[in-house]
Amino acid sequence: MTNQSTNPAFTQMSVEELAKRLATPEGLQLVDVREPQEVAIANISGFTNLPLSEYAAWSEQVQARFDPQAETIVLCHHGMRSAQMCQWLASQGFTNVKNVEGGIEAYAVLVDSSIPRY
Repeated sequence: MTNQSTNPAFTQMSVEELAKRLATPEGLQLVDVREPQEVAIANISGFTNLPLSEYAAWSEQVQARFDPQAETIVLCHHGMRSAQMCQWLASQGFTNVKNVEGGIEAYAVLVDSSIPRY
């Protein structure tokens, strides 16, 4: 899928911006698209795990579980899988989707060194 418009379907968010936003999480929807075994190694509290590999199991429930107008932040290991999820959410009518640049790896390096790196 390509985005032909001049406005991107989602925006990028730095890990520093994520840390500031998590300080006041009201109204946030947090989605982690990594595999369960990755989340077991390193995670940030409050994120709902929706592994991309299990898309068929959860894709039909996204509209019922999440508000398409709410601020939705998506995380993965380095930012590639989360960008795919952001694009898909935008195609489903989500209007305020943000991809965490650098993923949890960058968060562990730049924000919270207590989070294990893998």
